Amino acid sequence: MAMNMLHRLCCSSTLWARSVERTLLPWALSDVDLGDDALEIGPGYGANLRVLAGMTPRLTCVEIDPPLADRLSRRYGSHATIVTGDGTATGLPEARFSSVVCFTMLHHVPTQSLQDRLFTEAFRVLERGGTFAGSDGIDSIAFRLVHIGDTYNPIGPDTLPNRLRAAGFADVTVETRGGQQRWRAIKA
Repeated sequence: MAMNMLHRLCCSSTLWARSVERTLLPWALSDVDLGDDALEIGPGYGANLRVLAGMTPRLTCVEIDPPLADRLSRRYGSHATIVTGDGTATGLPEARFSSVVCFTMLHHVPTQSLQDRLFTEAFRVLERGGTFAGSDGIDSIAFRLVHIGDTYNPIGPDTLPNRLRAAGFADVTVETRGGQQRWRAIKA
């Protein structure tokens, strides 16, 4: 995953953390029960993690970037278990988590095949009846400009439902708002 300097500054900023807490997560997770053992894939700088830790008794986060994972461990290790690893092959136990979430990171997964492997892995580690939920941006000129020099592979909200169903999920919903999409899918 590559991120340009502007993107790194934005994602590590207090302004972004406030936006996540006040706007993004309330919208992305409205009516979602995280249950008692949640997994976040791709926490990045931890803006979501900081809020999620107060929403579930047990939180595990898988971060592919070792320096970011180390930073998360230092800052949030008393609130969550931080695993340095790949969201497409976490090595975590099958059917362990009551929910799996990821936010504004799918567009950094470099290929459609790897994105689909991430969906399959989310399904594998989710317990029956559990929810896979999250949000990501929608392709636009502004979204592309922020990602100059980044890995940038956005998922269209028109294709996401069928890709989640192909991974095994049921009751898939995708909604859009203001350049963002959110999804919910259930492991039946």
